[in-house]
Amino acid sequence: MAEDLIRYDILAQEALRSVVRKVLAEVARTGLPGDHHFFISFVTQAPGVRVSQKLLAQYDKEMTIVLQNQFWDLKVTDTGFEVGLSFDGQPEILVIPFSAIKGFFDPSVQFGLQFDVAAGAHPDADLADAADEELESAVAAGAAQPAAEPAGEKVVSLDSFRKKP
Repeated sequence: MAEDLIRYDILAQEALRSVVRKVLAEVARTGLPGDHHFFISFVTQAPGVRVSQKLLAQYDKEMTIVLQNQFWDLKVTDTGFEVGLSFDGQPEILVIPFSAIKGFFDPSVQFGLQFDVAAGAHPDADLADAADEELESAVAAGAAQPAAEPAGEKVVSLDSFRKKP
């Protein structure tokens, strides 16, 4: 097989991240429609991520946030988003580049995306697996309503398109 000089894997990741960007931008403008809400998993040590030292100490590798009932000041740019959330009753502002996102899931419609975070963005090789496990745990804990179909059916996996080392 020929070498992929176009890097379709990177282009596909960027295109799927633009889905997250468009969804969050619309929510920033109009609010969450219907029962939609999001679990967003991200690498806390990725370049450009800004969280408090307290949160970083607690979530030193990755973190999953929920945008549902209590969030504020959602601002979306071309490269990331900023959102206010409360942790243990303390307000926090998080800044998350789209490149740091590991997973995005909307349990109201069983839609999810998983992403690779660029090499060098995290110190541990096993971080991808840990983030996937946390996202799955958060989804299992948060998806209280019965699903019409299994949660994994609409998750887009890019593994089959990736160049194998």
